[in-house]
Amino acid sequence: MDGMRGKEIEEGATRRPGRWLAAALLVVLLVLCVLSLMLGPARLTPALVIEGLFGDGGGAGVVVRDIRLPRTLLAVIIGATLGLAGAALQGLLRNPLAAPSVFGAPQAAALGAVVVIYFGYAEVYSPALPLAAIATSFLSVLVVILIAGESASLVVLVLAGLAISSLAGAATSLAISLSPNAFAVTEIVFWLMGSLEDRTMRHVALVAPFALLGAALLLSQGGALRTLALGEEAARSLGIDVRLLRLAVVTGVAVGVGASVAVAGTIGFVGLVAPHIVRPLVGHDPRRTLVPAALAGAVLLTAADCAVRVIPSATEVKLGVLTAIVGVPFFLYIIVRRRAELTGAPA
Repeated sequence: MDGMRGKEIEEGATRRPGRWLAAALLVVLLVLCVLSLMLGPARLTPALVIEGLFGDGGGAGVVVRDIRLPRTLLAVIIGATLGLAGAALQGLLRNPLAAPSVFGAPQAAALGAVVVIYFGYAEVYSPALPLAAIATSFLSVLVVILIAGESASLVVLVLAGLAISSLAGAATSLAISLSPNAFAVTEIVFWLMGSLEDRTMRHVALVAPFALLGAALLLSQGGALRTLALGEEAARSLGIDVRLLRLAVVTGVAVGVGASVAVAGTIGFVGLVAPHIVRPLVGHDPRRTLVPAALAGAVLLTAADCAVRVIPSATEVKLGVLTAIVGVPFFLYIIVRRRAELTGAPA
């Protein structure tokens, strides 16, 4: 009885920081959303933002509801999707380097979207864009997991992801170079850099159902991911179908990331960084990492989208460029720290 009581107290103690962290991240996200609605060529006060959202607001209402609100909603939805996908993949492979960008999922999704744009299917049937991105994203993650195998070692994981990413990038470049329309090429190149500029509520309606479906799939596997942390043999002995778990996580990641790329282009490293931000505060339980990582991803991408609007430049800095500038050094730091953990060498 004392052991069971101690276990309950320990679980309660680890659960509370997760709840406090989620609440704190939610507050930060709400503040950033208001800031996002204020920032732009025409700076608005919080009062004008509220009036534009809920009242007539005149010109401010048009700016807030039609221009800035879709952009803010997309930053929240896509950031949360990428953060959740990264946490789920890290839990599935029990590897801190697992992330959609490391697996080549955004690059593969971009390839699927570019092919659809190249052949003009997106103009005829608008859902073709996210569906193609989802299909190629699913294929990339599945291939990397199959190559990495059950051990999912660091070197094999990174090399497999690099191979898939390079192949998808080369195929995308080929499609662009063969395009007969110079204006379409320019549009595709800028879109591939990742941006939420000039997005509308139509884009929100396009990505939201897929993002919700992907999130539902990933969150439903939280308990199985927690059990998998004990090892595959232990998980199987406790009744977890590991193959079904892999399929559910890969599908959830592909659906969410593919739809996100189809709308916003390639935005990397959010899925890698977000889980590492929250894990020291919630522990290494994959289930408790999922929701905080999603909120952290939404915070990171919304903050980055605010930043690109205030960085002095002739044209707006692309969102994917900024996340890569921040994400690559963080990625290298994780590799060095991981090497130190495995070899005992100083980080």
